[in-house]
Amino acid sequence: MKGKTVGEINEEFRNLPPEELPEYLKRYEEDERAGVKRLLAAQKKRLDRYHEEMDRVEKMCFYEKKYASCSMICGIDEVGRGPLAGPVVAGAVILPRNCRIPYINDSKKLSASRREELYEVILREAVSVGIGMANHERIDQINILQATYEAMRDALGHLKSAPDLLLNDAVTIPQVDIPQVPIIKGDAKSISIAAASIVAKVFRDRMMVEYDSLYPGYGFASNKGYGSKDHIEALRRLGPSPIHRKSFIRNLLEMD
Repeated sequence: MKGKTVGEINEEFRNLPPEELPEYLKRYEEDERAGVKRLLAAQKKRLDRYHEEMDRVEKMCFYEKKYASCSMICGIDEVGRGPLAGPVVAGAVILPRNCRIPYINDSKKLSASRREELYEVILREAVSVGIGMANHERIDQINILQATYEAMRDALGHLKSAPDLLLNDAVTIPQVDIPQVPIIKGDAKSISIAAASIVAKVFRDRMMVEYDSLYPGYGFASNKGYGSKDHIEALRRLGPSPIHRKSFIRNLLEMD
């Protein structure tokens, strides 16, 4: 080991997952070189940050532990209730018991790149994932609240495993026989709901990027259908696209 340069040791640490740091810190603790000591000090701080993150994630498992007698706990959340265009999308995620995913959080608190990373981890780790949606026409037909409930039921219908408890972000879903626990700001308090929020957000964002190529000019790739200043200006200039919600833009365009 003493034959390794500081640069080689640094590269070794660079490729290590945080959970393997303690073993490698111990491996080099007797190395007296100043460069190695500085490197170890930096890696100890990295390990401390990781432990803090895992403590935060553990707190997000309060409800999962509270209802641990249930074998299949499903988190449910939606995205897209507020936009002027596109569908409302719901995610339903059943994570394994004792699953802990670093950096998981309410999707709104994460960067787009972090959401994309976590999306792949969730799909890989989950017992089952269901995605449901209600499109712009359905939203206009039955209103956004009922469309949201419909998307959530649709997400449940796409699960491959049957949940025995639902943890929902704030709402109680009608016409569902499974026991439900509505949690205010649940996407920041439950790892299962946070996972559902990330899945729904990434899935819908990808859809809106595709819509941007089909219906250019509205900025769907950047605004995801929300009513940004540029989006509203484009809407007034170009008129509505086929995916705009008529019930949401009527006042903006003074539509009949």
